[in-house]
Amino acid sequence: MNTKTLFVMDLPVNEENLQQILDKLSEDEVSIKENLDTILARQCHVEAKLQNIGKVLPNVTFIHTEGEKFRDMILRTNELAENVSAKVRQLDLARSRVCECQSRVNDILDLQLCSEGVATALRNEDYEQGAAHVHRYLAMDQQLLERTAEDVSEDHISISSSLITLQQAAMELRAVVTHKFDEAVKSEDLASVERFFKIFPLLGMHLEGLKKFCSYLCTKLQETSQKNLQAALEIKNNDKRADVIFADTMTLLFEGIARIIEVHQPIVETYYGPGRLSMTILILQKECDRQVKKIITVFTKYRCISKNIQMVNEYLRKPNPERFDPKELDLHLGEITIMHARAELYIRFLKRRVKNDIEISTTDETQRTELFNDFEMAMNNSELAHGMQELLGAYLALERYFLEESVNKALGMDALDPDQQTSSMVDDVFFIVRKCIRRAMSSWSIDGVCAVVNMACGILEGEFANKLRNKLRQGYPAGYLDLAQAYSALQTSIQHGRLQTSDTEYARLTFLAYLNNTDVSTEYVETLYKSLNAEIDATFPNMQKKDRGKIDSCLASLKAIVLILRGIIDCGLEQLRVSAVKPRVTPWVDAFLSIDHHINEDELLRYETDEPFVQTLIMNLEGLLQGFKGSLSLSNYDALIGLLTAEVTARLEKVVLKSTFNRAGGLILDKEIRSLASYLAAATSWSVRDKFARLTQIATILSIEKVEELADYCGADAIAWRLTPSEVRRIASLRIDFRPEDIKRLKL
Repeated sequence: MNTKTLFVMDLPVNEENLQQILDKLSEDEVSIKENLDTILARQCHVEAKLQNIGKVLPNVTFIHTEGEKFRDMILRTNELAENVSAKVRQLDLARSRVCECQSRVNDILDLQLCSEGVATALRNEDYEQGAAHVHRYLAMDQQLLERTAEDVSEDHISISSSLITLQQAAMELRAVVTHKFDEAVKSEDLASVERFFKIFPLLGMHLEGLKKFCSYLCTKLQETSQKNLQAALEIKNNDKRADVIFADTMTLLFEGIARIIEVHQPIVETYYGPGRLSMTILILQKECDRQVKKIITVFTKYRCISKNIQMVNEYLRKPNPERFDPKELDLHLGEITIMHARAELYIRFLKRRVKNDIEISTTDETQRTELFNDFEMAMNNSELAHGMQELLGAYLALERYFLEESVNKALGMDALDPDQQTSSMVDDVFFIVRKCIRRAMSSWSIDGVCAVVNMACGILEGEFANKLRNKLRQGYPAGYLDLAQAYSALQTSIQHGRLQTSDTEYARLTFLAYLNNTDVSTEYVETLYKSLNAEIDATFPNMQKKDRGKIDSCLASLKAIVLILRGIIDCGLEQLRVSAVKPRVTPWVDAFLSIDHHINEDELLRYETDEPFVQTLIMNLEGLLQGFKGSLSLSNYDALIGLLTAEVTARLEKVVLKSTFNRAGGLILDKEIRSLASYLAAATSWSVRDKFARLTQIATILSIEKVEELADYCGADAIAWRLTPSEVRRIASLRIDFRPEDIKRLKL
């Protein structure tokens, strides 16, 4: 039997789903009731809004009426404006036609005048006037003239005739001006050359005129340069400029080109327009490249540069090569740097001129940059740039040899003057180093400066530092010979010509001199660093960031040399401490052990006036220091006092810990330490307070009246206390009048 199934809310109506359907309907009823309550709750609000709308309705009707009136007004205004603008367009069209008509009339009149004037100018050989007529004709619109001739049927023949006459005159005038210019060049008539050079642009021959004029200038440059080079080869060796004659020849070439640009720049800019000067400079530069190449070739051959470089290379390859005197290279190196500097100055001059010319010719910054970059690329690829690179390479190879050989010669000829604290090598080496670096700076080449600075740093931290280090590593000769006597003996030996380098006194003086050499070298390197910074900034004021990085990297190597030299000084001072300070200080301080420190009141008074131990120690230290005072530099002397102070305090602390004291003995020790500290502090500009800190605290512990006072001195709140609690107890146990149990009870 078929049954029909009902669905309510997606559920079939049957006995099983009745309860679910009922629950769902109840939920819907509740939801609908809540929505109705919400809507009824807004009834007052809606009614208030409707009342407000009712009040506004009359105004809306008024606004609608006014809006329609305003729309009609705008439509009428638009129609009026359209009518007016149509009349304005008609007037503008009429005005433009009138202007075009006037232009055509003026062109026709000028065409007839030019046609008549050019013929007259050619008959009278007044080429400037004829060129001016042709220039006016060329400035006209040829197509417009032809249309005008067709429009004006009556004057068609005369206009066409004038056009033909001017075309023929232009061709004839171009040929004549070209011929006259060539004749002026052959006859070397500069006035006529410049006269016809000014005519070329009037005839539309800008490029041809520039090429012909620059060709003429290049010919004159070539002749002058060859004469100067020939004169340089004929100059005598005793002439005061003989050593820099090739630099002078190159300078004359650069000055000649610069003078040409200065003189002819106004003409080129006036008659040929902006942007043409750059073309002129590039043409002249090609001739400059040819002449520079010739000068460098002759210079290299005449000064034997290639031969010298070959000898330098052989010197580097062979274990025992034949050397030649570096002084022979000194003048050649100076001449190379002058040549390089003149080239740099010349290139800077060209760049300024081209940059100004480009700025005048275009306002597009991108185009300006591209044009200037093209010029720089052309200059970088020129024979001048290649020649300067070749010279710089030769200079660096020869400068390296000069620097290394001169320094080695200075080291080998090192001499000790009794009246000086240092030997001769320091001043000689740094004179050579400064000379080479400043010579490199005179070349105006940042790469050259960096290379020479690196060479100098390599030599200073290599051969020079090794010479100092090896001499100081030999140690200070032991013995008690007074240094004043050593100097006297040395001077006597020198006077009698029998100086023996193996003599003990000479070995002592040499050690101290090399210790001073190292100290003075440190000052020289620091001074060189500061002066180079200032000089480089003055020589290269507009340095690029990458070049600044190169310079800073090279100068940082000088700072590294300072650290190396200070390490050598420390090594030498340690040798001096082991050989001269410690062997003498130890017995002097050990005498403290032979003195009884259990003192009564009477002995305390006597010790306060006599102080036999400390006075004897100070006297011995004074004798030791006086022996070194005149022979050491101020910095080394202060360092020696520092070493002496450290040795005395360390040794005195050891002997104090081996002794016993009563309170009076502790008071005497405190007074002795203060007297010793005062003496050493007065002997040096450095502070010795830190080195006496532990001894002063030891004396304080040994001089207190009661054990309990120690907590006030070295307790947890004590400031800058150097002794540990265990050391305090150990030192306090040296007091014979302190009980061990009291010391143990201390809370430190």
